[in-house]
Amino acid sequence: MSTDNREKIVSDCLLANYQKYYRMAYGFVHNESDACDVVQEASYKAIYHCEKLKKPEYVDTWIGRIVINAAKELLRKNNRYEQELDDEDAADDPAFADLDLREALEHLEEKDRRIIELRFFEDMELGAIAEVLDENLSTIKSRLYRALRKLRIELSDEEI
Repeated sequence: MSTDNREKIVSDCLLANYQKYYRMAYGFVHNESDACDVVQEASYKAIYHCEKLKKPEYVDTWIGRIVINAAKELLRKNNRYEQELDDEDAADDPAFADLDLREALEHLEEKDRRIIELRFFEDMELGAIAEVLDENLSTIKSRLYRALRKLRIELSDEEI
């Protein structure tokens, strides 16, 4: 496959899934401006390195991994691993519309929270999550179920 074909496939996927990649980035950086920067950087990297795309059918997962890596790089660069959403940003984000759920998610370990966000807010399949996070599928399943149990306990404690 030629580089031109790969570039078109990558560009088409980026355009078709921009909002998905934005939400994915926002889930990491919790800031609208930073999320836009992450998607822009990831888009540039995906198009620039499109020749590294081995199988076009996995372009969405490939770009998702680039977005996540760009978000992690931004967090490392800015030294902001633990960043709080302010109330205004939380109200604008439909994934965090429920304040109790947002607070409960903040109590989870970062790696567990990411799996919950990707599975339920981005509607990703477990296999795709495992590939994007470069983890074993059984590890992803275990973390997901453990995180769901923790969320259930956290949310039931808040209701008392």
